[in-house]
Amino acid sequence: MNLLFIGDVVGKGGREAVRLLVPELRREFNCQFVIVNAENSAAGSGLTSGCARELLESADVLTSGDHVWDQRGFDAEIDRFDRVLRPANLQKGQPGRGWGVYRNPAGGEIAVINLQGKVFMRESAYNPFETVERILAEELPKSVKSIFVDFHAEATSEKLAMGYLLDGRVTAVLGTHTHVPTADALVLPGGTARQTDVGMTGAATSVLGRDVKDVLYKFTTGMPNRLAVVEKGPIRLDGTVVSYDYLTGRATDIRPVSREITI
Repeated sequence: MNLLFIGDVVGKGGREAVRLLVPELRREFNCQFVIVNAENSAAGSGLTSGCARELLESADVLTSGDHVWDQRGFDAEIDRFDRVLRPANLQKGQPGRGWGVYRNPAGGEIAVINLQGKVFMRESAYNPFETVERILAEELPKSVKSIFVDFHAEATSEKLAMGYLLDGRVTAVLGTHTHVPTADALVLPGGTARQTDVGMTGAATSVLGRDVKDVLYKFTTGMPNRLAVVEKGPIRLDGTVVSYDYLTGRATDIRPVSREITI
């Protein structure tokens, strides 16, 4: 089986790139399932129900991260979507779900677990290592062998550690949040595919999807200012294809992919 995982979608341009490129990538890599991190899909920060519905026309599951509640009202809407996840290690009183089990149209089941890091992150969350141990030991059905983890975290060390912790226990640990793809995609000895960060789906000429001149002004002056999302022009989609044995859940290959399209 092949699964396509797409890095942080930024704004309308990113959503349009998903709509236009995912069907092509499904065919090219014979992908039966698609996971998209959508936490920056609404104007560059957070999700809305409209953005979720739009992306779910191309993706099977949406994950998120520390910006999941940035759009007002989505906290009251997320429970309508059983295919939209928020980090599992957020406080228990928060709405939504942190993991789910989904039917793969080509056969078998896929578990998706969404986690948020703690190191250098702006908001507190429970320990992601303890949280994933609990999910695997007490909550996830033992019959599910194919398990994919979106670890939305800042520090590469934290992401690397999560990969080693879960090696041989999950199919893949794929990092999001920093928007810059890393050159460390590999299958660990126990059969878990790992990449520290998959990258982003947003403007190719930008700083993490934001207007270059706005970001430069902030860095060079130290003054706060609005960072506009770049919605037009070349949009780059970063993703990773994981090949795996659905009977054992062991990954056999991981291939980063990147495509560019003009919106």
